[in-house]
Amino acid sequence: MKKILKLTILIFLVYQCPLTAQTTKASSANKKGIIISKTLSKEQLKTWYHKDFAEDTIPGVSLEKAYREIIKDNKGQEVIVAVLDTKLDIHHEDLKDQIWRNTDEIPDNGIDDDKNGYIDDSNGWDFLSNTKGEFVKYEHLESTRIVKKYNALFKGKKANQVSDQDQKSYELYTKAYKKWESGIVENKESQKNIQLLKEAIIYGTTLLDSIYPKKEYKLAELDSLLQVYENDSIAKNAIEGVQKGIRYDLTPKGLDIYISNYKKREETILHIDHNEREIPGDNPDDINDNNYGSPVVYGDVPFQHATVVAGTLGATRSNDLGIKGFSDHIKIMPVVMVATGDEHDKDIAVAIRYAVDNGAKVINMSWGKTLSLHEDWVNDAIEYAANHDVLLVTAAGNNNTNNDLQKSYLNDYTDEKEFVDNFIVVGASTWDLQNLRASFSNYGKKHVDVFAPGVDMYTTKYSKDAYTSTRGTSLASPVVAGIAALVRSYYPKLSARQVKQVILDSGTKYDVDVELKLKDKSAKLVPFSELSKSGRIINAYNALLLAEKLSKSKN
Repeated sequence: MKKILKLTILIFLVYQCPLTAQTTKASSANKKGIIISKTLSKEQLKTWYHKDFAEDTIPGVSLEKAYREIIKDNKGQEVIVAVLDTKLDIHHEDLKDQIWRNTDEIPDNGIDDDKNGYIDDSNGWDFLSNTKGEFVKYEHLESTRIVKKYNALFKGKKANQVSDQDQKSYELYTKAYKKWESGIVENKESQKNIQLLKEAIIYGTTLLDSIYPKKEYKLAELDSLLQVYENDSIAKNAIEGVQKGIRYDLTPKGLDIYISNYKKREETILHIDHNEREIPGDNPDDINDNNYGSPVVYGDVPFQHATVVAGTLGATRSNDLGIKGFSDHIKIMPVVMVATGDEHDKDIAVAIRYAVDNGAKVINMSWGKTLSLHEDWVNDAIEYAANHDVLLVTAAGNNNTNNDLQKSYLNDYTDEKEFVDNFIVVGASTWDLQNLRASFSNYGKKHVDVFAPGVDMYTTKYSKDAYTSTRGTSLASPVVAGIAALVRSYYPKLSARQVKQVILDSGTKYDVDVELKLKDKSAKLVPFSELSKSGRIINAYNALLLAEKLSKSKN
C-alpha cells in the first residue's frame, strides 16, 4: 500500500450451485478479452460489489441476495472486527453506531478498570500517540529503519568482510540500503518534476491570458492551440502544462502542498536521524515494552485510511444513510498503528495481541510492505491469534507484482511453508469481466488466497459525514473481513480455520483470461483462476450456504 501519492504518474504522463462454488462460463471471445462488461451508472457503482453475477451480470459478492434469501430478519451474534490501521473517524454518521465499546472500561477516569494494561481504552487504542495528545504523523520506511539499525555495523563492507553469524542481517541491510537510496533519489526527482509542472502551468496560464484574456480554457481548445504552437517548444510545453492542470485538477497552490509533502517525506520517513518513537516513548527494540500509546483513536492525520476501510466493512445498514456495510452485528475496534511511512513490526505485533485479548474474532489489516526488520515478532503474534481462534485478513498489495516471487509482509509462511491456518491474503477484482483483476493488484497462486472487489468502492470518508469512491486491495480486504464476520455472526461455532476454508471454497470462479503486464513492459494473458490459491472471487451467498452445511455436519 502506497502512502505517498505517486504524482509523477500524473506529471509525465452463471448460475450458482447450492452449497458449492459458483462458476461463470465465458464465451471464447470473452476469454480472449473481447467482450466488455456493460457500463455502470454512477448509482450502480455505489453498490456494484454487493451485486450477484447471475442476477445482475455484475461480478459482485452477492451480498444483497444473501440478505434477501438467507439472512432475511434472522438475528446473529455480535462479532468484533479489529481494524488495525490509521486513526478512524468514530463519529461519522455511518460508523458511530458500529464502533466497539469496551463495557468493562469507564471512559476518561484515568483508571485501567478492566486491568488489561491500557487506561481508558473505551473504543480501542492508538499505539502511535501519547497521553499529551500528540500522535505520529510520519514514521520511517522499513528500509530506513533497517539502514539505521545496521549502518554502523555494515556500511561500506562486502559480504566476505562480514562474519557468518551476521550474513543474514547483512543481506537484509544491503537489500534495504538499495531500496532506501533509490527512495531518496525518487523523492528528489518527484520534487523537481512537480516544480517543473508548477512553472509550466504558471507560464502557460500567463501565455494564454495574453492570447485570450479572461477566457476559461477547455481541453479541446488547447488541443487546437497546440497545433498552432507545434514548432515552439517553450509555448507547447506551457500549454501542455495547463492541460495537465485542468485534467488532474492541479493548481500552483496545490502543487506547493505536494512539494511540501515530499520535503516532509525527505525529512522524516527517509531520514535516518528522525526519531520516529519520540511521541510514543517506548523502546522500539523491546517487544515486551508494550504499554505505550493513548486511547484517542480519532484525529486528523496526513494519511486518512481507516475510515474508508471501516465503511466498506461495517457501515450501518439500517440508518438509511450513505452506504451499507456487511452486518449491523459487526462492532469495529479501532487499533491505530499506521501512519505515513511503513508499519513498525513492533506496533503490528502488539496491535494484533491487543485486538485478540480484547475480543476481536476477525482482524483486518489493509496495508503491507516488502521488508521486515522483526518478522519473528509479527509471526509470533499471528500464531497467538491462531491459538485464540481469530481470523486475520490482509491486503495483497497494489504494486502489480507476483507475491510468489516478491515476498510481501504480512504473510503466513516461512521457507514457503504456511505456519498457521487463520490467515487470508486478498487481491482486488473489478466489475469488468474483460479486466477482472484490478490492474494494480498483486497476485500469486501460492501466496494470494482469493480476490474481492477493490475498485470504484463507494465508502465513508474522513470529513464531516462525507463519502468517497476509492480503490485498492486495502478495500478488497475489508470485503473479505466483512463476509468472515457475517459467517461468524450466524455460525459462531465454526473455527477461524473453517471460516477461512468456507470463504475460499465458496467463491465464484470466472472462466476468463486476464492481462498481466510484466516488468519488461510486455503483457501476457493468463486464466484468472491462476492468480490466487482459490482461483475465485468471494461470494457471501455461497459462503453462508456452505457454512450452514458445515455447521450441520458438525452436529
